[in-house]
Amino acid sequence: MNSATVRNLLVRGMLAGLAAGLLALVVAYFLGEPRVDSAIAYEESHSHEHGMEVVSRTMQSTGGLATGVLVYGVAFGGIAALAYCFAIGRIGRFGPRASALLLAAAGLLAVYVVPFLKYPANPPSVGDPDTIGKRTTLYFLMMVLSVLLAIATVILGKRLAPRLGNWNATLAAGAFFLLAIGLSYAFLPAINEVPKDFSATLLWQFRLSALAIQLTLWTAFGLVFGVLAERVLSPKPAKAAEQRAEARATPVAR
Repeated sequence: MNSATVRNLLVRGMLAGLAAGLLALVVAYFLGEPRVDSAIAYEESHSHEHGMEVVSRTMQSTGGLATGVLVYGVAFGGIAALAYCFAIGRIGRFGPRASALLLAAAGLLAVYVVPFLKYPANPPSVGDPDTIGKRTTLYFLMMVLSVLLAIATVILGKRLAPRLGNWNATLAAGAFFLLAIGLSYAFLPAINEVPKDFSATLLWQFRLSALAIQLTLWTAFGLVFGVLAERVLSPKPAKAAEQRAEARATPVAR
């Protein structure tokens, strides 16, 4: 893949990330923000300190949210496009669209779902401020382990395929991934700082909304980027198609 193709895919990946970010923004605003407001109300009702807001809650939930999600979407799209350039042709004989969807599904699983199951998202007022550094470090450690294990799983599956066949190699590699992730879950410390009187329903809804945002982001990116990548990697011969259409439409003289 030459540099021009990589550049074109990078630009299209950023555009696809922007489009996916717009959809994720809608989900975040309508599903996530009401839960954040409820968590903030809980925090304020249990706090005796009332500081001055540097940025109003209205600005945080509108302009701040839009800026954060869209910037994240563009950056995410660019990184995912570079990963796509590296992965295509190495993960099997899939077309551009199928490769994009497969990459999005694998990315969602390795980058978000696996770390999320060990260290799920918590709303404001949940968690000790003094442990935020530790919690962040553990989350990113789990994410890095998940990505590395996912890559190792793909490599293992490809090496086992000639001896075991594709189906058995896939099962063996999947078992390796599950075992390795299970060991990671067991050895990494657990964190449970949810207050006893915090609403379990609110916590569950917040975590579901966080998962829905990421699911929207990755799925939309895979669908949009697959279409854009196909136009770069498998361009249709428009002129030849037009000529064939004209030939079929023109009556043959006898």
